[in-house]
Order: sequence, then C-alpha cells, then structure tokens
Amino acid sequence: MFPDEEDAETEDSSLHGGRIRSFKHERGNWASYVYLPYHPEEEFMELLEDLLSFASAHGAVLTLQEEFHLSLSQTVVLRHHWIQPITQSLKAGLMHCKRFLCTAGRLRVYCNAERTRTFLGMEVCAGHAQLMDLVHEVDKTMTEFHLDTFYKDPSFHVSLAWCAGDLTGQMKEGCIQGMQSLVDNHEEGPFVLQLDCEELRFRTGNKTFRFPLKP
Repeated sequence: MFPDEEDAETEDSSLHGGRIRSFKHERGNWASYVYLPYHPEEEFMELLEDLLSFASAHGAVLTLQEEFHLSLSQTVVLRHHWIQPITQSLKAGLMHCKRFLCTAGRLRVYCNAERTRTFLGMEVCAGHAQLMDLVHEVDKTMTEFHLDTFYKDPSFHVSLAWCAGDLTGQMKEGCIQGMQSLVDNHEEGPFVLQLDCEELRFRTGNKTFRFPLKP
C-alpha cells in the first residue's frame, strides 16, 4: 500500500475538458474509486488514433482518456476521516488475492447514469471470473462503510475515449461496427488488449493508494 500524491481536485470545469460532475463537489468530500491501471503500448496508441479518426469522420468527435484503467468500484464520495479506515479494510481484503492476466478486444459504447457523457470502451473477454473475485472483496469494504457496491452484472472494460452528452445511438448506428473492423483487421491480426492485473489502486481525491497482488 503506497500513497502517490497527485494534483489536487479543482472546481474549474474548463480544466476537466468540459466534463460535468456526477455529484456536487464540496470541501471535505473526496471522489473515490478502485481500479486496475492499464499502461498502453505503442501499438495500442496507434490503433486508438485510427479509431478516433474513424469516429470523427462519422460525426462523433471523441477525446482520448487522460489515462487508462479498468474500474472495480463505482465512484463514491468519502469524508476525509474515512480514508484511512477504508484503505486498511481494502488492504486486509485484498492481501490474499493473486495476480492474473485479462484480455479485451470487443468495442462497446457506454453512457453514464446522468446521460451527460458517452464512452468508447474495450470490453474484457478473458479474466472475468478473477475480476469478479476482486469486486467481491472491494464490495465487502463498500458494504462495511454503507457505500454503493459495484454493478450486479458488470461489463468490465477499459475506457478509451469520451465525449459530452449521450451519443450512444449515433455511435451504435453509425460507426461502432466500422471501428470494430479496425480492431479485428489490425496489422498482424486482431488486436487484443492485455492487462497485467498486478496491482489494484484506490484513488480518493488527490491521493492514490496501491495494493500489489500476490505473485
């Protein structure tokens, strides 16, 4: 468990690319979530450029994610004094979990509950059972602190890009099949995103805690 300091949260929406908060930011409230980081390779970034160009040509202008990860919890709001006990609870629950590899290769379009943001994601095709085991442990902590648990039938995915508003209909009708063809007919065969699940992270406000999984 290692904390990493990051830039403090800001209220200026222009500095968040025009994104709209799902909940009002108040001093002392920390937006928090658990995730697995994905560190992209050059091949992945080249494919992303092609996907975004294709989407733009079909009327969907997408913004690349600033970082890539796979969520294992919903975003919840914590008070500052909850951070240490929740972190300790996560550490205890995850200490016996082992590393594994999961893969993704199928594009899907997602929209947040408020219909204010649309995402292009790549859905996991192998490793679902191990991810559910991790969610089970994370959900124990969320339940302990009376916070929202993860979705009951989750579509595990790595978000690739986003745009403001609800463009799910437009993207599903206009360009998702074409973008999937770019993935399936990549230079040396279908592109498969490989996510080495070696470390969970818990981000809360401007802090990130890391939980290495067992070898």
